Amino acid sequence: MDAALSELEFLARSENRVRVLQLLATGCPARGGLGEPTGASRAALGRILEAFSARSWVRQESEGYVATVTGQLLAEGLSDLLETVETERKLRDIVPYLPTSARGFDITQLADATVTVPTQTKPTAPLQRVLERMQNAETLRAVSHTLNEQSLAVVTERVTADRQRFEGVFAERAIETLATDEASWAALTNLAASDDAQLWVQSDDVPLAATVSDGTVTLLLRDDDGLVQAALETERSAVREWVTDTFDRYKQTATPFSPTSYTTD
Repeated sequence: MDAALSELEFLARSENRVRVLQLLATGCPARGGLGEPTGASRAALGRILEAFSARSWVRQESEGYVATVTGQLLAEGLSDLLETVETERKLRDIVPYLPTSARGFDITQLADATVTVPTQTKPTAPLQRVLERMQNAETLRAVSHTLNEQSLAVVTERVTADRQRFEGVFAERAIETLATDEASWAALTNLAASDDAQLWVQSDDVPLAATVSDGTVTLLLRDDDGLVQAALETERSAVREWVTDTFDRYKQTATPFSPTSYTTD
């Protein structure tokens, strides 16, 4: 392992070394052709190619340098490693807030996810991102432990204007909370009365807040105190299938929403 780590360290010490190996592995053979994409001087490229040749990662042919079979193998593995590290860096601060059940899919499926976090100037940025997705969706499916006033207002406006079809499974405590506020309860019952909306109430805990809007998955992540930490969105089919399966699982044991089951007194 020490020898392997030494070679990895050799590559990692120079971004140009990594880039040159990747370029040669994808068929960029000439030394002159490496200068522009790497920004390296001819002298620097010469040293890199000499070191690669000594390790049998590249060989020189009439048209220039090309990657050997082992060079291509290393370049592919290095690209995978870099993608994994980039994914880890992106997700390290929000992984603690992912639903435990999110481990049902490969975390690398979130490699290209868009992550929105609160900032000092935009503390509500994650929620606003979720609302934006909901506002623009023609079809929306939600499974969540909560339904806040803003989300409810957006969905109700879209559905009652015949601009959205909505399905939602919500924790019973979320519905009970809305029942204590006259305006929110009116919006919810108005939404439920629409032919384009279907709502179910889940008596068990729903440990996530997820939506699928026109194929895009959005997860609103909170800490143990209920404070929003991030919004994560992706179009990866594996994540969408996981959310869809989760929705269906909670729906199977939920009951259709009925206003008469609650009181607003």
